[in-house]
Amino acid sequence: MAPFSVSWHTLLEELDALPEGATLITPLSHDRFRVTDVQEQRVVIEFLDREIDETRPLQRDQFETLYRRITEEAGDFELDRLPADADPFPAVLSLHPRFEIDEDRGVIEEKEEATTSQLLDTAETSESDEHERTEPDLEVYADALLLVDALERHEVDVLEEIETDALVNLYTLLSDVQRNANDLRQDVADVLLNRLHHDRPVSGPFGSVQRTTRRNRTLKGDKEVLETLEEAGIDRERVLGVDREKVDDALEVTELSESDVYETEEREYVRKAEVDEERKESRLQGLKDQLAATGGEEAEELRQEIEDLEARIDELTEFKSGQAYHTRAGGEP
Repeated sequence: MAPFSVSWHTLLEELDALPEGATLITPLSHDRFRVTDVQEQRVVIEFLDREIDETRPLQRDQFETLYRRITEEAGDFELDRLPADADPFPAVLSLHPRFEIDEDRGVIEEKEEATTSQLLDTAETSESDEHERTEPDLEVYADALLLVDALERHEVDVLEEIETDALVNLYTLLSDVQRNANDLRQDVADVLLNRLHHDRPVSGPFGSVQRTTRRNRTLKGDKEVLETLEEAGIDRERVLGVDREKVDDALEVTELSESDVYETEEREYVRKAEVDEERKESRLQGLKDQLAATGGEEAEELRQEIEDLEARIDELTEFKSGQAYHTRAGGEP
């Protein structure tokens, strides 16, 4: 095994050869950063997605510790064993021609042949940063744009003073945004799940997420459960109760009414009945045309408002549409 000093100077040479504006990405939090200074004893990086602590020195001795963990432990090291905020180190080390990050396995490993790195394509990154805003083909985007327009045209802080037809429009749009945003949120969660390791939080500009586990319990068959409990000295009468589904089945074959066995409480609520998709599409196209034709500061303000709304889409999912509740004795609502 070559001494660390040889690998360190090879890494420094790779860092010196990086093109201007080259961007790297950390394997755990997927933060983007750039190398701003290369010194004999440290590497200075600057995060691109952080508002605080954006500049950070990475010391040589810490790289050496990671190097020895990899080379002395079967040639790889599990990324989730890294200390908090240490994932820039494997990202930088992956620039060395013999070290590579395998995100599927969650490790950084040593290779005999040349490897890939955590370096983003600089041409692609630059082009993406300078590219004009494009409209995503998502239903939630269209409904969000319509919602922004509706919120701008009405004094929503005083709902009692808004006309009924305007309230109907607001409720319809909020309902559509809630549904479509929740669908998109679930799609995003499915992708994120493969990138999160155990319970380590991962942060972004607007918040953080972490992987959690939810336990769902389902009873085994009635006979097996009762026999198991009886063997443990539990009388079956202690666990037997009224099954609501079986009660409903019994009501259908008897002359008993629902009120004979249920206490019912009715609550009135508002439910979206239908959506005029043609009207929405017409208004949406008008907004798009207005945005395309508007120039200068006014256009930029409108675009910024749309961006702000997109950032708050997750908050909109907290709006709860009306639901009917039937509270019955001995059961859940």
